[in-house]
Amino acid sequence: MSTQFISGFDAPGAGVRRHVSAAPAPRLIPAPVQSRLSLLSRRCGDRPGYLDAGSGEVVTWSQVARQAADWARFLTPGTVVGLLAAGPAAFCRAYLAGLAAGVCVAPLDPGAAAGQAGRMLETLQAADLVVDGEDTAATVDVQNVNLWISSATGLRQARRGTAVRLGAPGVAVLLPTSGTTGRPKLVPLAESQLLMAAGRVATHHALTPLDRGYSPLPLFHVNAQVVGILSTFVAGGSLVVDDHFHASRFWAAADDFQVSWLNLVPAILGILGEGAPPAAAAARRVRFARSASAPLPRAVQDRFEAESGIGVLETYGMTEAASQIAANPLARSQRRPGSAGRPTGVAVRIAGPDGGDLPPGETGAVQIRGPQVIGAYLGPGRTRIPARGADGWLHTGDLAFRDSDGFLYLAGRSDDVINRGGEKVHPREIEDVLLSDPHVRGAAVVGRPHRLLGEECVAYIVPDPGYVGSGPDRLAGKLLDRCRQVLSPHQQPARVIVIDALPTGPTGKPDRRALRAAAARDLALAAAPQRETRIPAQPATSPN
Repeated sequence: MSTQFISGFDAPGAGVRRHVSAAPAPRLIPAPVQSRLSLLSRRCGDRPGYLDAGSGEVVTWSQVARQAADWARFLTPGTVVGLLAAGPAAFCRAYLAGLAAGVCVAPLDPGAAAGQAGRMLETLQAADLVVDGEDTAATVDVQNVNLWISSATGLRQARRGTAVRLGAPGVAVLLPTSGTTGRPKLVPLAESQLLMAAGRVATHHALTPLDRGYSPLPLFHVNAQVVGILSTFVAGGSLVVDDHFHASRFWAAADDFQVSWLNLVPAILGILGEGAPPAAAAARRVRFARSASAPLPRAVQDRFEAESGIGVLETYGMTEAASQIAANPLARSQRRPGSAGRPTGVAVRIAGPDGGDLPPGETGAVQIRGPQVIGAYLGPGRTRIPARGADGWLHTGDLAFRDSDGFLYLAGRSDDVINRGGEKVHPREIEDVLLSDPHVRGAAVVGRPHRLLGEECVAYIVPDPGYVGSGPDRLAGKLLDRCRQVLSPHQQPARVIVIDALPTGPTGKPDRRALRAAAARDLALAAAPQRETRIPAQPATSPN
């Protein structure tokens, strides 16, 4: 691969850009990770690459290069290595070191329940586990893998394992799918696919060495890895990372670290839109707040932009495409609220039931292809499970339509569609109506069994914390009336249930399986709206 990079690489210091030039960004062509890391280490080794918002730990490019040398000395290329790091800066250092050393990095969730890491290592058939300290090592009870402890000074072996494991040659990162609709599959991503995706993100976002991002997203997911860690690496800039989102310190951290862009999800944007605004200087410095991982409700975007003064750049991606598939234009005046943007280097088509392309305005299945998109999943024994159809297209499971200018508008997941008496209902259409009410902070619509219709719609909503109306019954009734006024009869929810928090996954997506199960259990309840608190809330973000 070529070793050309964005102009301005040798710009001195680690400051941040305070305005955006109108000139188009140059195309980024990243070199392999090891070569790129060597270049960064030589030219700006003491420059901060990654900064921990909580602890203040700083990881320089020289530190990453030294760790990479240790990984290359002790670990065999192609070996599957589990990475369990509680410290976000330590994760960044180890993640890049693994990629540079040529091993297959398999990030694990540091917040998973006891025993889950061991089960995941069995699924991955990992031979080694790297942790970021004795405390993290104590949280896992895995005796049959080689245990390594990573620190700023190097990599050392803490325990020798006994199991013989399968390697994954040619795979740089091995990730499970989100698993929100079934058993997760293992997604093998090559170094070239990761760098291609990261280069496209950096080019589209016009990232330079003077940019500093802020990403409080889970680092064991592809978004934080590619959009956060690797796009920063490709551009030669810097990134502030956090163990998770802390609303009480978010804007202060953005100001203190002088960040110029934000990597967020709709759940976080919703919380920030209801809180205190950022300092004026911080708001001027931030070029955009990037939104991904779930469709962004228009009401959430409007509230955030009005409160913060920062424009939202909505995007769309998935693990199988190494993150970004589509994005809105960088210029704020050209963005289309409610749209996930236009494809960014990945071929996208909207297919109808017969597999043919649909015209603009018609909702169908989103399919993708291109070198950035995987060709197969990995199964037991490293068997390859085809990910694409015979025509080369990967079926994402998402539904969308495109307008005449090629902008995508996501309508939800195909398995979330509610079949009410033969009429197909897309939950997002109802959720957008619910979220347009200023007293609603969150909403999710699911289907529940119906004796005659097969399914009917049930809406779960989370009220604004400051709501002081006549109680949840009155709010639920008001929302039902609103739905009757603007929605077709088959779209109108049979019930609106007010809850304290929506159950979510690690990236903030509503856990619709939990909601569907709760809706089925509650069939025996009276139809009158009432407050429900029995659904377990598992927020991916912390309000503190």
